[in-house]
Amino acid sequence: MEIEHKYLIKEMPKNLSKYKKKEIEQGYLNRSPVLRIRKSNDDYILTYKLKKEKVSENDPICNEEIEAPLTLDAYEHLKTKIDFNLIIKTRYIIPYKTGDKTYRIELDVFHGKLEGLVFAEVEFESVEDAKSFKKPRWFGKKVSGDKRYKNGFLTTQENLDCFKE
Repeated sequence: MEIEHKYLIKEMPKNLSKYKKKEIEQGYLNRSPVLRIRKSNDDYILTYKLKKEKVSENDPICNEEIEAPLTLDAYEHLKTKIDFNLIIKTRYIIPYKTGDKTYRIELDVFHGKLEGLVFAEVEFESVEDAKSFKKPRWFGKKVSGDKRYKNGFLTTQENLDCFKE
């Protein structure tokens, strides 16, 4: 089970170069259930996600998720079959300690058509853990329930116009 929250970023963390990063491409073959392909550095992955029901807007995103490795040839073949656009982003892996817990923040910096978009995801061990999470100062508004920040939706966008208020 994947349990996560997404946040906008008020300011970029300092010294991003000191953190581990992944260069990611991903595309969607199906939306419901989600069937996604991803290139993460030199790894190729097929992901199946089944969305769990959310009780309220503030609840974390919960999904059943299964991942399977792909070969480069299989990835390239499936890439020709994706719906809409390929997402291209750099993901920084940032450890964050608060209290007695250390969390893994995944800071996504988008490129190409989505250049300028940045948000962070944090995964949790339980719904209770997600609800009690104390975010770092550089995090902004929680956008877990906002469809505009779902990667599947982002593949349908040609630019960042959907974020204009």
